[in-house]
Amino acid sequence: MLLTAAGAGLLLGWIYSYYSYTTLPRLPGQDGRPTSAVAGETSDQRKGTLQLFDGSPSSATASWPAFRGPNYDGISPETVSLIRSFPKEGPKKLWRISLGEGYAGAAVRHGRVYVIDYDAAAQADAIRCFSLDDGREIWRYSYSVAIKRNHGMSRTTPAVDDNFVVTIGPRCQATCLDAKTGEFKWMIDLVSQYGTKEPLWYAGQCPRIENGRAIIAPGGRCLMMAVDCQSGQVVWQTPNPDGWQMTHSSILPIPYAGGRMYVYCAVGGTAGVSAADGELLWKTDVWTLRINVPSPVWLGSGQIFFSAGYNKGSMKLQLKESGAQTTSEVMFSLAPEVFGADQQTPIFYEGFLYGVRPNGEMVCLDGDGNIVWSSGSQTKFGLGPYIIADGMILALNDDGVLSLLEARSDKYVFLDSAKVLEGPESWGPPALAEGRLIVRDIHTMVCLDLRQ
Repeated sequence: MLLTAAGAGLLLGWIYSYYSYTTLPRLPGQDGRPTSAVAGETSDQRKGTLQLFDGSPSSATASWPAFRGPNYDGISPETVSLIRSFPKEGPKKLWRISLGEGYAGAAVRHGRVYVIDYDAAAQADAIRCFSLDDGREIWRYSYSVAIKRNHGMSRTTPAVDDNFVVTIGPRCQATCLDAKTGEFKWMIDLVSQYGTKEPLWYAGQCPRIENGRAIIAPGGRCLMMAVDCQSGQVVWQTPNPDGWQMTHSSILPIPYAGGRMYVYCAVGGTAGVSAADGELLWKTDVWTLRINVPSPVWLGSGQIFFSAGYNKGSMKLQLKESGAQTTSEVMFSLAPEVFGADQQTPIFYEGFLYGVRPNGEMVCLDGDGNIVWSSGSQTKFGLGPYIIADGMILALNDDGVLSLLEARSDKYVFLDSAKVLEGPESWGPPALAEGRLIVRDIHTMVCLDLRQ
């Protein structure tokens, strides 16, 4: 009994010393978070630190301005001829940079490469701008935020236009900077200001910029919103009465009914929103899961393809206009062993879908969901990313091996492969600009020259 009493006393003393604290006034900006619920607040308390370096932008004019490229489809519109085989030593590496642990992809605009990184030593998100020519850093904007390792940290691709770059950090801070100078414009803490629930493995949603507006899906108190990049003022918000929450998926902009629509897969359901004013055009709960990583894929003619891992499989949805209403109908669903996508978003190219299913095989699907070909059990791509350019699939596997495949719908055609990264987890979405391919693994980003 005496020992028990002594132990209890020691435990109570430890608890008191561990949890006791001195109460101090909570000053604006003390915790590094926004001090106002109004987007566009630019007080000193909300600003981070801008560092300038000696890098210079490339004269290249090619652009990969967002996640999945200029048309949000994973297809390069460039006409640059690319190599069909690698030299013995592999493709030429133009530059190599070290990054904090993560999978964040690059965006490219006006000869600049943009990446959101995490500086573990400084405990800060770092929005970084490099030269496309040589990888030398041009500027870096950092703001304090504490992050613990959780299958990597940074994992989103910035969105950039002629004037602005917008990022969403791991802890859901949406930040807008001047694209050329790195000058701070505004920050929105989606968790504190909009009730966003931080996703399981930090934020994976990549922002969009269209017509000078940042398009973001916070979930919580607001399903989706448009923010003016110059002023930081919220242009429109889509109500969220069902309380749907943010997933790792990104918004898909599509043309529809003579206008433009934003499609988003949230925790709770999927919805389409008018790009003009944020009006909810349709919603459904036939496609919903807590962990949704791939983004929707636009097939044209009102058809959208959805896929996911975790035994979810895939589905094709048909949108239909009925007077002033838009409805949706499931055209087909595929079991996960036929096709699902754990992490990377499939690509719709010349009437066929290309993607990697859960067993690691690259497959081609026709418009009815039938398997046309598979890379086979001897050729696996794991969770690595892929894009299509110059009629080829450029596919990176987990270990950093880059494969060149013909993007053919009749049969699987392997061209060549080379190890371009050390790995592991070479999962960051690629970017391609003027034949220069930017890929990364968990710690390193490289720029490869694939021009003929």
